[in-house]
Formats: sequence, structure tokens, C-alpha cells
Amino acid sequence: MTLKQLDFSADVVARRGRGGYAWMRLALKLSTAAVDWLMIALTSYVTSLLYSRIASGEWWTTPSQATLAMLVASTFVMLSAVRSQYQIGNYIGARRAFGTTLTLWAATFVSLIAFAFATKTTDAFSRVAVILTFVVGLPVVFVTRELTGRLLTLGSKFGVIPARRVMLVGHEDDVTDFARRYQPWNAGMHIAGTGLLSPGDGPVGRDDIARIAGQAREMQLDDVLIIVPWSQTETIDRLVDGFMRIPVTIHLGPERIFDRFQDVHIAKSGGIASLQLGRPPLTAGEVMAKRALDVVLGSFALFLLTPVLILIAIAIKLDSPGPVLFMQRRLGFNQQAFQIVKFRTMTVMDDGDVVRQATRNDQRITRVGRVLRRLNLDELPQLLNVLAGQMSLVGPRPHAIAHDREFDQRIALYARRHNVKPGITGWAQVHGLRGETDTDEKMKARVEHDLFYIDNWSILLDVEILFRTVFSRKAYDNAF
Repeated sequence: MTLKQLDFSADVVARRGRGGYAWMRLALKLSTAAVDWLMIALTSYVTSLLYSRIASGEWWTTPSQATLAMLVASTFVMLSAVRSQYQIGNYIGARRAFGTTLTLWAATFVSLIAFAFATKTTDAFSRVAVILTFVVGLPVVFVTRELTGRLLTLGSKFGVIPARRVMLVGHEDDVTDFARRYQPWNAGMHIAGTGLLSPGDGPVGRDDIARIAGQAREMQLDDVLIIVPWSQTETIDRLVDGFMRIPVTIHLGPERIFDRFQDVHIAKSGGIASLQLGRPPLTAGEVMAKRALDVVLGSFALFLLTPVLILIAIAIKLDSPGPVLFMQRRLGFNQQAFQIVKFRTMTVMDDGDVVRQATRNDQRITRVGRVLRRLNLDELPQLLNVLAGQMSLVGPRPHAIAHDREFDQRIALYARRHNVKPGITGWAQVHGLRGETDTDEKMKARVEHDLFYIDNWSILLDVEILFRTVFSRKAYDNAF
């Protein structure tokens, strides 16, 4: 790609001024908020009607149904607006923040319950209708925002939706490379022009600054993106000084290291500002939510499966000599060692500096063990590890410490898997990435899936993985 292939539209500037774009973006913000409000209110009202029909056999309405619908919709939209969720940049070419949406949805109902309790109006609303609205409304919000985002992204590409007008400033090679790597037109930006610096390694001259600033002023831009290596501090300082005289938003373009991180932003602690490249994958609230899911589902599963566990223990004892349970040291959260508990499926109990992985038709696997491994039943005792807080129901599968040390030396970011608790099942496992990892390619594929899970965690993703672990055929692939 060359600069000549970029879409410069000075003719659009002549036809529509900057003020027109601002009004159109404001209208789009209000429209996205209105779509949210309408879909939530409609969902709540229809859900209440259907419940009334099922409970009484008649279609009847009450003022409380309409009141509930309006309160839920208005509270959610208000909280979303406070969190700047209706910025067009959150819709056009952006990955929808499902975790934020889930948090806002939960906060909506917590706020309404607190309000109803404080005003002594809890009896005015049907508890079942409130619960159904919470359960049914959440996927409706997700789908609505996803469809709205795709529609706005498509409109932006065709020029119907006004993207932010941006000028790229820097040396020709840097600007071209930036456009090729990031394709900013797919992220809600319209490249209105470029301000190319004169060749040379020295700081930018006054003539360059005057020329580029004059171009920017005529183009009536929204943003200026300075594509200059951060080491060239003097050039950046002079460019910033030049653009401060123009009513535009000034951005410093990304360094290549940013490509490695999902959430790069400025963090402030008192008077200290820093560029935050990474953080623990889960916030304190998300850790609590995930732990609550583990305790509730783990306790229920352990209670429900107790007869099965007893039968498996008897079968193992009758099939071959040795203990029923197999325990081995594994690395958990923050690489802290713990003893994992599994049903014994082999004639050996390796737990040292050398651990030989199980292979297809491995002679060390017992008859009962072969069945247990094929059906993933040998993992069930790890529910005890989950309740003890050493593991989670869902997360990267823990490997023997000997294997961790081996792969940590050969695969980049392998150890990042330990930034969350290991799981009984995981994103890699439900995609068939199980069994022997006798090549680096197999382990790399598994690690890539684990890192995707870490970077995209949500309660819904955990529920999906648990469902697929039981019902998806792929979850049983390569189990031997």
C-alpha cells in the first residue's frame, strides 16, 4: 500500500463542515441510546405479558409492568451514558466490551432493587417478572449492541456514517507502515490527509510545522495522529506545540510494542501518569464473580456426582493394584505449586523431574483408566481442588511441573497461563487440543487458545465452555 491509495476526501470538507459532522455524531449517540432503551423496555414488557399469560391464562396488563419496563431501560441507558458507552468509537470497528455490558446490566438491577427497598415499593413489582427481565434482557442487550455495531461499521465504510476526520503526520515510511498495519479506516477513522515531514534524522523544522498546521486548519479535522517514534522527543514536542494552536484532538501514534497488549491506556496515581501496558487479567470484582460460580457449581456437581465417584473408586480398586486417587504437583495461579487430585488411570505415579506423557495405546493405562480418560471422568476429583481455591472450573489446564519448565523455555508467553487459576476444562480442551503435546506446534496452539480465554474472560464464556465440555464432540477428541 502507498500513500496514493489512501482515501483523501477534500471534496467532502467543502460540502459538509466540521459542525455538520459533530451534529451527526451527536444524533448517532442519541440513536444508539434510544435503540438500547426501546429494546430493553420492549423485552421487559413482553416478558411480563407472557408471564401473565402463563400464570393466569389471560392477557392482562398492569401499570407496574410498564413502570418496570421504563425503569429498567432508563436506568441501564443512564448508567451506560455515564460510562461513555454511546461513543461511536465503541461501535465502529471495535470489539464489543461484553464484560462492561454485563457489569452495567447487573448494576441496573442492583440499583432498582435498592431503590424499591428504600421507597417500600418492592410489592408493586412481580418478582418473577423482574427475574425474567434480568435473564432474558441480557442476551437481548448483547445482540442489539452487536447488530448496531456491525451496522454502524458498515455505514462508516460506505461513507454514510461520519467517521472521525484524521490527519496522519510523520515521515512517509512511518505513515505508510502505520496505515498498512492498523487500517484505521476500519476503526472509525477517515484519513482526511497526511502531513509528511521532510526527510532527515534531525528535529522537524519550522517550515514543516507551518505547512502541516496550515493543511490541518483548512481540512477542519477532528484529530491529528503523530506517527513519530517516541524516541524523537524534540520532533514530537515541536509538532505538539504547532497543533496546540488548532482546535483538534492530538494523539501520539502507537509504538510497535502496543501490538502485544489488548488494553493499553494512561493510568494516573496521584500526580504520576504512566502508560499501562498490561494488568492482571481479571479485576477484583471479576475474581469474586468467577469464584462464586466455582463454589456454587462445584458444590452442586460434587453433591450430584457423589454416587458416580464412589462407583468409579470401586472399579479402580477392583481393576488394578494401587491407590484410587493420583496426586501430582502442578503450578497454579502465579506459579504457586499445589497437589492436583485425579482418579488413577495408570500403573505408574510419576511426579518428578521427568514425567512421561500418556500416548495413544499407552501400555501403562489400565482398563478402567482407558474408559475414564476417554470420557473425561478421571478429572472429577479436581472438584476438591476447585472448592479448596487451588483451581477453577474453567481455565488453562495445568501441566506437570517438569513439562512447565520445558515449554516455558521454548514457547513465548507460556508462563502467562498462570495469571489465572488453572481449570478442570478450558477453551483449548473444547476445541480438541488435548492429549500428547509431542511437538511445539501442538503446545503453541494450546497456549494460543489459553491466552485468548484469559484476554476475553467473562461469566458467559465460562458457562459456554462448561456446556461444550459436556455436550460438544470436540471436547472428547484426543482423549486417551
